Amino acid sequence: MYNDTEHCRLKEPVIMTIPPSLSFLKKIPRFPWSLRQGALLFAFMAFASLPGTAEPKKELPPVSKVHETEIAIGLLQSKNLHLRGSYAPQQNLPARIEAVIPETPAPPKEAPPQKPFTVLTISAAGDCTLGTDEAFGYEGTFPAAYDAANGDASVFLKGVASIFAHDDLTLVNMEGALTESMDRQEKTFAFKGKADYVQVFTEGSVEAATLANNHSYDYGNEGYWDTFGTLGKAGVMPFGYEESPVMLVKGIPVGLVGINDLTGGAQTQLIAELEKVKRKGARLIICYFHWGTELEPYADEDQRDLAHLAIDHGAHLVLGAHPHIVQGTETYKGRRIIYSLGNFCFGGNSNPRDKDALIYQERFTFEDGHLRGSDGGTLIPCRISSTPYYNDYRPVLYEGAEKERVLQKIADRS
Repeated sequence: MYNDTEHCRLKEPVIMTIPPSLSFLKKIPRFPWSLRQGALLFAFMAFASLPGTAEPKKELPPVSKVHETEIAIGLLQSKNLHLRGSYAPQQNLPARIEAVIPETPAPPKEAPPQKPFTVLTISAAGDCTLGTDEAFGYEGTFPAAYDAANGDASVFLKGVASIFAHDDLTLVNMEGALTESMDRQEKTFAFKGKADYVQVFTEGSVEAATLANNHSYDYGNEGYWDTFGTLGKAGVMPFGYEESPVMLVKGIPVGLVGINDLTGGAQTQLIAELEKVKRKGARLIICYFHWGTELEPYADEDQRDLAHLAIDHGAHLVLGAHPHIVQGTETYKGRRIIYSLGNFCFGGNSNPRDKDALIYQERFTFEDGHLRGSDGGTLIPCRISSTPYYNDYRPVLYEGAEKERVLQKIADRS
């Protein structure tokens, strides 16, 4: 008989008979029960056909109750024993050995709370002139087209509503003044329109407009601040020069920086304005430049240097205007640069030869308010007019072969 009560820690001892063929187990040193049990269990299962008896002094606890058998072990806890219940017996175990283990499933682990995800869809378009130069007369101008619409400002951006109405923020370049000022500056072209024309933006789902360009001061300081105020009152965020706001879009602070490279000092102003929006807590920064050369299809070295500088100092998206035609694009440090979006709702020319335009759209993903990535952006080719024969100031989306043609043009210029 082998009576192990010192290490077993059962409430009642278990008396086991060791068959002669396994008598060597008596010489195993007195290891703690867990180690000894493992050795015994292995040995007994290996020689399950050998005769042996188990004589517990009292009924064993349920966890170690042993079925009538030739071999018995004090504690049957091995995962290799087949369990009484719905589990099928394992083929490599003696059918007479069973262990009854109470079904007490472990409580489920609580999954860590998921951090909220937010996706911002940003769209951008190019030059918008809601007005005309007084030297153009009336016929064929934007004011004439507006009057012909009988006050329905929604007709002008209706052709791109499928884009603008379903994004979270649309930005454009507002070239010209919305003012009654008569202080026309001495320059070749000076654009202005009525304050009511801002409804083209509000009806067309445009939420922000840069004024950092060479036409926002066409009617002096008065014209500039009239335009700034008109946009703001209508719910269109004006930005540019030293006015760099942070908009809250779906709970995400978005910084807007507008830089006019044509006036000089762009690098210094750029860095200062980027730092400004970062101090305000911007989690996404969009920089809209007025740069380059009119009608030049390729971005120049200055444009590229400024774009890279903007990204180096924290901009997540760089946009450009002024050439009045589309230019190429670039990805720098994983962030997108659109060198020129071209014209859009452009009252500065009643029939430009090149009517190709571009909407750029990018989706940014935030986790718990922090930027995690984007979809890489989408180029959406457009024409500035619903007709190819003249400018009716109603941009439309290209489809089919025309869409592919513009995409290839942009690729060739990149």
